[in-house]
This record gives sequence, structure tokens and C-alpha cells, in this order.
Amino acid sequence: MVYDEGFITFKAAQNGAILTVTFDYPPVNVQGRIMLADLDMLAQKLERDRSVKVVVFQSTLEEIFVCHADTNFLQDMSTEAVAREEVRLLDLQAVCERISKLPQATIAKIEGFARGGGHEFALACDMRFAARGRAKFMQMEVAMGILPCGGGASRMARQAGLGRALEIILSARDFDADEAQAYGTINKALNPDKIGPYVDELANRIAKWPAESINACKQTVYESIDKPIHDALRSEAYWLYQATSKTPAIKRFAWAEAQKAQYDLDNQRNWETMVVNIQDVN
Repeated sequence: MVYDEGFITFKAAQNGAILTVTFDYPPVNVQGRIMLADLDMLAQKLERDRSVKVVVFQSTLEEIFVCHADTNFLQDMSTEAVAREEVRLLDLQAVCERISKLPQATIAKIEGFARGGGHEFALACDMRFAARGRAKFMQMEVAMGILPCGGGASRMARQAGLGRALEIILSARDFDADEAQAYGTINKALNPDKIGPYVDELANRIAKWPAESINACKQTVYESIDKPIHDALRSEAYWLYQATSKTPAIKRFAWAEAQKAQYDLDNQRNWETMVVNIQDVN
């Protein structure tokens, strides 16, 4: 799959099983129709590509990750209320949902402003890491007379809980990396000199695993969020069989049993290393 051409608002470069997507759309990485079209095209490629296991999103701009949705989006919208049964997903919602459902693990490395739609895009990624002193997050929509409409309200409530989601949305103020970590909207706040190595190490570790088991883990977690526990457990069972039918899982468990690996105390002490070594069993 070719990723190094055809995009206007970002550059994409594949290194092994990791694709790095770098937003580069001066002056502020505005999230307009061109960026959404690029992201939609990227998702279309990734949905068919099992050679990529991890996608890292970052920005080349010093102060900005993705600023917010283009303000001209709403100028053509009707001022008349629409019946619930007539509502269709907005372009930003549809693109963010497509990114969220990718079979790859997605990581947002945020070293600048991610407000409005930029924040909502980050929330649609599987994991988010932010640089202290540089990253800022905001949902400003309430002050403009609307609401977060790129999945921000829905995803933030799942990430942070109702009270914190409403504080973030209704205050329309900036939250720094440490506040975002405390509220649960990012995985971790890191010093600027630590975020790159941390994300690189994480991406490289995830990229060692089978593509289909990465996808199965993702889909199970996402499906389970808002289901009753019985239905969530059925989803786990379903995706287990999807994984065992498409990965070397059975061979690896057979190898572990033949080697009596689970009874070896050194293995119990070193699972973190052993799961890397077992990737040779295919």
C-alpha cells in the first residue's frame, strides 16, 4: 500500500509495521473538508492493509496538533430544528468513527493545541499522550452556541465520566496535559523530551503482535463499553474465535504446553520479555 503520496494536509510514512502520520497544513492545521477527505482516504487504505499494525498521529507545527474544525462548516447549516429520525451523521462524526474502528492501534502524540474538532479527533484515537507545557485541550462549542459534534460529547463521557465531561464541555476553557491525565481524557502526560521515546517504544512493542489479535482486542474493548456484561462477554468470546482462526495462537499455546513454560518460575518472572520471544512461534 502506498502512503507517501496523495495527501494534502499531512504526510504519511511507513517504517515496518508502523505508519507515522504527520499533520502539516499551515498555518494552523485547520480541520476542514480537505483534511477530512485526506483522513477518509487514509482510513480506506488502512482498512485493507494488515502490514500496518500501529498508526501514530503527530504534527510538524510547533504549537498545534490539530486546531479545530473549520468555522465555515456551520455556515450552510439550517437554522430550523431537524426531526430526530431525519438526522444523519456529520462528516466529522463519520470520519472520526471510521478512524476509531480501524483494525490498527492508533496513537495521538499531542505536542500542541488540540481544541474542538482537533480534540475530538484525538479522542477517536485509541490512545493519547500529551507533552507538558505544550499540549492544551478545549471544547469551545458551547460558547459559540452549539455543542461538540465530532464525537466529543459522546467519547468524552466514556473516557472521563459524566461530571468531568460536562465540566470540560461547559467550561469552554483550556485543560493542560496534567489536568487531562487526571481527568482521564489522555493516557499520560509526559515531559517534552520524553514523549517521543515513550510513544516510539510503545508503538514498536504493539507492532510485534499479530495484526488480527490487535484488531480483535480493539473491537472487543469498543463493543463492550456500553453493553450489559452478558452481551459484553459474548463479544469477548466472538472475537476470541476470530483471533484463533487467523493468528498463530493455537501453535503458541501448544508450544507453551509442550515446554511446560507456565511452570517455569523464570518465565513467571519475565512474562514481559517472554511474550516478545514467543513471536517466533508461527
